[in-house]
Amino acid sequence: MVSVSNDKNSNIASSPPTGFQVIFREFIKDKLALVSLIGIILVTAYVFIMAYLFINVDEIMRVSLRDKYAAPGEKFLLGADQGGRDIFGQLVIGAKNSLEIAIGVTIITSIFGIIVGLICGYFGGWIDNIIMRIIDFFITIPSLMLIIVFVTIIPKYSQYDLVLIISLFAWPGIARLVRSKALSEGKRDYVNASKTLGTNDFIIIFREIMPNLSSILIVETTLNFAGNIGIETVLSYLGFGLPPSTPSLGTLVSYANNPLILQQYWWCWLPAALFILIMMLAINFVGQAFRRAADARQRLG
Repeated sequence: MVSVSNDKNSNIASSPPTGFQVIFREFIKDKLALVSLIGIILVTAYVFIMAYLFINVDEIMRVSLRDKYAAPGEKFLLGADQGGRDIFGQLVIGAKNSLEIAIGVTIITSIFGIIVGLICGYFGGWIDNIIMRIIDFFITIPSLMLIIVFVTIIPKYSQYDLVLIISLFAWPGIARLVRSKALSEGKRDYVNASKTLGTNDFIIIFREIMPNLSSILIVETTLNFAGNIGIETVLSYLGFGLPPSTPSLGTLVSYANNPLILQQYWWCWLPAALFILIMMLAINFVGQAFRRAADARQRLG
């Protein structure tokens, strides 16, 4: 009896770790990625809580010429811009708007791209050929220029319209990646066995193939999130993102276009630039940890 129990314990101890255990262990080994993940969660929670519960947008955007270019101090934590508007309040609201757009674009493009990629990779044939030609077309055209054209054509657009416009051109990349992975998974024995048993194709796709791609999907979604923040920031910086009356990280950074503000009133643009830089680095560190967890050859532990 003792030997049987010992064998059971040894089997449990030697059983391979699950996906979440691998990810958890990878973050424990990589302290920088762990700190980055905690920082992203805390900063995102703080931004949304402050923006929705404690900051009045109309009050923040009210012009006060007496406070024009007020330096950081007791009245304004991060100073004021040329209209006497609080930079800290604009930074919080702008970060909230930029994160909302990036989250919305990431969710839409991930769902659509994953579904399209799985269907193409599993069924192949004429379905794959038609959809892949469409994906090739979207990839070859300059998507940023087309987004700018769409934004210019639409006279009045909201934050949600901008999410849909960006999503329209941002899904082909993840669809192409998922399709290549689904092609290799579709040839494995467990898929052939399910087909032999008469299992429905969509059950095979979404219950058997997709879970086996979860690690690469997490990595791609994380990195796409950082890229979507960058796209929104660039559009707002160029004047084709959110309207000027709506704070955004890109509109705050665009203050640096004025040489006077760039040199003398650094507090108008530097906080937003540092926020973007730190967030991008943190998301990149988290994405690298996810990528190592997905590849056994690169794992730290």
